[in-house]
Amino acid sequence: MKRFEGKVCLVTGAAGGIGEATAARLAEEGGRIACLDVDLAGAERAAKACRKHEVDAIAIECDVASEDSVKAAVAQVVAHFGQLDVVCNIAGVLRTSRTHETSLEFWNNILRINLTGTFLVCRESLPHLIGRKGVIVNMASTAAIGSHPWMAAYAASKGGVISMTRAMSLEYIRDKVRINAVIPGGIMTSMHSHFKMPEGGNGELLKGAMPHIRMAGPARCASVVAFLASDDAKYIHGTEIRVDGGALS
Repeated sequence: MKRFEGKVCLVTGAAGGIGEATAARLAEEGGRIACLDVDLAGAERAAKACRKHEVDAIAIECDVASEDSVKAAVAQVVAHFGQLDVVCNIAGVLRTSRTHETSLEFWNNILRINLTGTFLVCRESLPHLIGRKGVIVNMASTAAIGSHPWMAAYAASKGGVISMTRAMSLEYIRDKVRINAVIPGGIMTSMHSHFKMPEGGNGELLKGAMPHIRMAGPARCASVVAFLASDDAKYIHGTEIRVDGGALS
């Protein structure tokens, strides 16, 4: 399939995990790719891998939590490619903390990256997507709709992504911009491999978050992102698709 030929795709969090897998999948299907990440070296590796599919791909250092950084990054993408068609907001961070021990700094940092970062990239990208039948795919989490302990800040940030996605979808539907979200769970990425329970945490409380089949790699989630970003999903607006191995079924 070459569903993204002639399209320019911006992927945040492209240095690893679902973001890297998404960039590779879109490139494989013919898309020209802008790999954004705070880790520039990782973004460069992702862009190099994309270019193996004989498409133009660039790496841009971008801290999604910084308004100036996002503005500059989106402007650089449009300056290089001359257009923008697909935006995949994959960048995010997962940290755990017992709620009564959570500092305001910890709380604000999680929301600044996961929620405000997604907002900033959407805001700066929308003027370029309007009129091009552009697409935004945001990344939520099963933590937003399930019951995951020690993740109050993370769950709140991802719940905000879902609500924001639905609100923006309706706002821009007549501008021919489609906006949806993916809800992953049980995906093997470096984010999850670094997961740590707080001291004294009871692992039994996490059973409801575990998939009922073998955990999958990030390519499984990237395939759903690619579907939502493609014209195959052109009748899908303002919703979310859960990719969690049945964890919340």
